Amino acid sequence: MAFVRGMWKLLVGIKDGLVLLAMLLFFGLLYAALSSTPNAKAIGEGALLLDLAGTIVEQPAEPDPIALLAGDNSLVREYRRSDLVRALEAAATDNRVKAVALDLDVFTGGGMVALGDVASAIDKVRQAKKPVIAYATGYSDDSYLLAAHASEVWLSPQGGVLITGPAGQYLYYKGLMDKLGVTANIYRVGTYKAAVEPYSRTDMSPAAREANQALSSALWERWLDNVRAARPKAQAAAYAGAPGAAIAAAQGDMAQAALKAGLVDKLGDRSAFGKRVAEIVGAEDADVPGSYKSIAYDDWAAAHPAPTTGEIGVVTVAGTIVDGEAGPGTAAGTTIADIVRKALKERDLKALVVRIDSPGGSTLASEEIRQAVADAKGKGMPVVISMGSVAASGGYWIATVGDRIYAEPDTITGSIGIFGILPSFQGLAQKLGINADGVKITPLSGEPDVVHGPSSEVNQILQLGVESAYRRFITLVSKTRNIPVQRVDEIAQGRVWDGGTARQLGLVDGFGSLEDAIAEAARRAKLDPRSAKAVFLEKEKSWGEKLFESFAAEQPPAESARDVFTRAALRPGMLMTRAVADMEQMMRGSAIQARCLECPAPAAGRERPSSGLMAVLKSWLG
Repeated sequence: MAFVRGMWKLLVGIKDGLVLLAMLLFFGLLYAALSSTPNAKAIGEGALLLDLAGTIVEQPAEPDPIALLAGDNSLVREYRRSDLVRALEAAATDNRVKAVALDLDVFTGGGMVALGDVASAIDKVRQAKKPVIAYATGYSDDSYLLAAHASEVWLSPQGGVLITGPAGQYLYYKGLMDKLGVTANIYRVGTYKAAVEPYSRTDMSPAAREANQALSSALWERWLDNVRAARPKAQAAAYAGAPGAAIAAAQGDMAQAALKAGLVDKLGDRSAFGKRVAEIVGAEDADVPGSYKSIAYDDWAAAHPAPTTGEIGVVTVAGTIVDGEAGPGTAAGTTIADIVRKALKERDLKALVVRIDSPGGSTLASEEIRQAVADAKGKGMPVVISMGSVAASGGYWIATVGDRIYAEPDTITGSIGIFGILPSFQGLAQKLGINADGVKITPLSGEPDVVHGPSSEVNQILQLGVESAYRRFITLVSKTRNIPVQRVDEIAQGRVWDGGTARQLGLVDGFGSLEDAIAEAARRAKLDPRSAKAVFLEKEKSWGEKLFESFAAEQPPAESARDVFTRAALRPGMLMTRAVADMEQMMRGSAIQARCLECPAPAAGRERPSSGLMAVLKSWLG
């Protein structure tokens, strides 16, 4: 019997050893494949296929390893704006790329500035006399803005174009919080600081309505100007202003209505679209209708990577600004500050460019980032700010450190204001029959009281803290922008501005892209802008992070509606997802924030509230 047990243990040991060896071999081969860079010379001729099955962002977030291992592909893919621009610019000058196939069937959008940069890169391909053919079953505002820059716009005969404009609904959680028994104790400064209104009102205040109407109108005019410049014959304004009449004139055929309005050039299914591309670049397989020779975007982008060395360091502040450490796509104060300090220590940098695409967040983290950049500036290093689609509240706080601030007319900025939210649960405690009692040694003993609500002394302290932070904010703006404090207070008050108005108000110095900011930084560092190179300063990825990134890129795209009606029908669910994410942010976020909640939200795929809170809210919502 002992002999049998011994043999069994031996066999089990051999089995475990073989499994371990197989796993090590598998991950070793995977890492080797991951570490290898595609050979640019090995890429054949054809159409560069931009199958944008996701959203365009300034800095993609790290994929969730647990979700990937569980086979969850519900997170939409995020495409880095600069990677897309670089890939398109390389395609314009490379003879192997005969055309660009722009597949927007499941494209989920991006910020206005990011879309404008990619659209400009598409223009460069066309200027090189290379066709850009766009296709989608249905076009919305974001996808149509890109498609408008194509030389041919194809639409499925079963599809349509649905243009809504930048305005829309905002979520207000007061009724939900009353149902949950949650009280939002609010501390604010700023007439227009509408970030707190969702927790204190059930509708938009007159001041917030005025500000949002002005912002939406300015962004809408910019969108129309962009489309008019790209497609002068497209009747976009008329179609968007009376879509019912246009579709009725086409007997309800949305595709024909779009064709008659000049919004699209051709109606055809995916096979017809493929045949059209094949006419230009050749068929991949004669036996497969609609196949064409294509160059995969991932291979092309990997063969044209961003520079890893340079004299101009580019620091990216993307996503909500939070305290502590976090991965890319979230602007964690400690992480970004450490990146700046490490780069200054280990690299021979001559200037810094801070690229901001953030609605703000924690005031402490915003100041931590600003101070790290200010330390570099204190050593004589020029600092130039480049604003992306959004650079508001805490994002603008950081921007004040710049020697010069560049924005785009489509940039959403300002929101110079401070607020604080401290949740308490007296209503929920009453519903559950919970009470609390105790003794006090000082006025702050047991505070903040989440069962009975914070005391008047706590309310006073937090309100004073918010007012102090606001005074520091407007004083910072006054000193760095050379604007009297009283004038800053007038244009601040938490109000959000478009880039064009912000320039008129003196909040930014001029219009310009990231490349313009890099060139300005080079000039200030006494370098030749034509030869100076920029390097993106980011946290180095471990082999494990690269591994999961590779897995994520290979995953099939998340299921997404292709026709415009279904996409519109999905909006209530997307709004509810954001509601839960916003509620969780209130529960666990910084007590005092410089954040713009009325600014566009981060990429939809990032709004994944924790399962615990989601379960609680679902139970309350029925």
